[in-house]
Amino acid sequence: MDKNRVEGAAKEFGGKVQGAYGDAVGSDQASAEGRMREAEGTAQNLYGQGRDAVRDAADDASRYASDLYDNAGAYAQAGSRAVRRQVQESPLSMLLVAGAIGFVLGLSARGRD
Repeated sequence: MDKNRVEGAAKEFGGKVQGAYGDAVGSDQASAEGRMREAEGTAQNLYGQGRDAVRDAADDASRYASDLYDNAGAYAQAGSRAVRRQVQESPLSMLLVAGAIGFVLGLSARGRD
């Protein structure tokens, strides 16, 4: 948890208390300062939540990339087996797919000249 979240929550709570005190004793200045402190705490808390979210997303991406790197060979073998099985089960369909891919690649290469 980001320290901004803790500090922001503390400021927010302190601001609420100060604002309630100002309201109770009729002090407009204390009430306004409390509301301002509460708003600052809320903003700091939200900033900390954003930092936590970015950190969590970066950690997730790192774990995903590490898993992909560690298991790339296994994924490639599984894909190769799946393609081999499809070719064995329906060779005519796979021939049509290969032809369509070749046609699209040919069109894209022709447009580059």
